[in-house]
Amino acid sequence: MVRVGLIGFGMAGQAFHAPVIRGVHRMELACILERHGSKAKEKYPDVRVARTLDELFSDKTIALCVIATANDSHFSLAKACLEAGRHVVVDKPFTPTMAEAEQLVRLAADRKLLITVFQDRRWDGDFQTVKQLVKSGAMGAIVEYEARYDRFRPQPRPNVWRERPGFPAAGVLWDLGPHLIDQALVLFGEPETVWATAFRQRQASTMDDSFDVHMEYPYLRTTLRARILAYGLSHHFLIHGLEGSFVKYGMDPQEEILRSEQPPAGLDWGADWGEEPEALWGTLSRVDEPIRKVKTERGDYRGFYANVRDAIERGSALEVTPEQALRTMRGILLAHKSSREGRRVRWTEALE
Repeated sequence: MVRVGLIGFGMAGQAFHAPVIRGVHRMELACILERHGSKAKEKYPDVRVARTLDELFSDKTIALCVIATANDSHFSLAKACLEAGRHVVVDKPFTPTMAEAEQLVRLAADRKLLITVFQDRRWDGDFQTVKQLVKSGAMGAIVEYEARYDRFRPQPRPNVWRERPGFPAAGVLWDLGPHLIDQALVLFGEPETVWATAFRQRQASTMDDSFDVHMEYPYLRTTLRARILAYGLSHHFLIHGLEGSFVKYGMDPQEEILRSEQPPAGLDWGADWGEEPEALWGTLSRVDEPIRKVKTERGDYRGFYANVRDAIERGSALEVTPEQALRTMRGILLAHKSSREGRRVRWTEALE
């Protein structure tokens, strides 16, 4: 049994961590650090609530700490947890700077502890489907890959730290970029160049609320987009290869359910958890073959924590390795550099 201490009980802690941890066999949500308020105790009366890190650390049986706080505190909290002998999961983005991320990776290695970043979107059903299609060569050699996250939020949220100018790692490129960049790196590895633009669609926005990131490879371009003013339905994935194309509309259903008033509770999430309706399955078009629907793989964010559990208990390999976390950090920082300087940047060049 892996006992877990969850640090932070805002939106991320409430929706993406607490219910998922409690949904994994041989994992126990042992403590929630909520400095103020009573949401944790109201939601989980059987879980101990701490007000300070020292209170959480007083339970020596807690093996894993999960950092689900604002981005500016990721480094200091993760460092404290590692120094207290705990394995660590950090919500994305890892840290605001590469130096901080590299220091955490070195510290974990020195202490022989695990550190990883919460890349739950690898367990989206549609990404699992795309991963299988690319691996199987269903479209032939891929020449163009586009993935996008669209939202419709006409009004900024000035009290939300993600949209506050001057706040470390704020803006949508820091928020959604880690998902899209990580997925592209999983599929295709490191690119030769990055060309990006982070911009504002809403006149009242004080931070970037949309972006385009192009990661360029020999004979392949990946385009990663996020929009804040996209009301109409657009494709989520669009992939072209030498032997065919795949297009997929609609987002994985898990986030909407986890953020709802009735998220899953306990271990039994139902036999149809993560299943997508046929109407949202993607279509595969191959040269000289009829167009056909491709059933979306079943998504399950619990897979991330099940892997972390196995890594702690059995020494299994992490799915999201520290090296991959640093690679994704490089992609985010290079995208910001490209946007800031208005030019295409090489993957291997300095980040500053």
